[in-house]
Amino acid sequence: MSEFLRNFARQFADLNKDNLQRLNQLYTHDVHFTDPLHEVKGLVQMRGYFTELYANVSDLQFDFHGFDQIAEGEGYLRWVMSYRHPRLANGRLIRVDGCSHLLWRDKVYRHRDYFDAGALLYEHLPVLGRAIAWLKRRMG
Repeated sequence: MSEFLRNFARQFADLNKDNLQRLNQLYTHDVHFTDPLHEVKGLVQMRGYFTELYANVSDLQFDFHGFDQIAEGEGYLRWVMSYRHPRLANGRLIRVDGCSHLLWRDKVYRHRDYFDAGALLYEHLPVLGRAIAWLKRRMG
């Protein structure tokens, strides 16, 4: 079991809008971060992305439940993200399953998140959410 992944997950889960300078301890200055909605390069851009993220949501929390190292300096974290947004789902708690693929030496230099962007965002928008629900029923 990867001690690096467990330590990273614990520190990442402790992030909030008031301690984003801690990203320096987790990521290299030239980190490349990608998720289904964004791509950022470099620690400065990443800090900006996280600042915006934490400013727009409340109760943001990551619960990590899988720590899979597959090679030296490479592994996956499995997680559930929970958050509230005042304009999504009437402010109710939204939960999304996902995983992160990480590459690291002493710090992470490549971080790619995989999750269902619809479950995260689109399904909770008033008009688009109804259209997606209708499509899912038709295809299901």
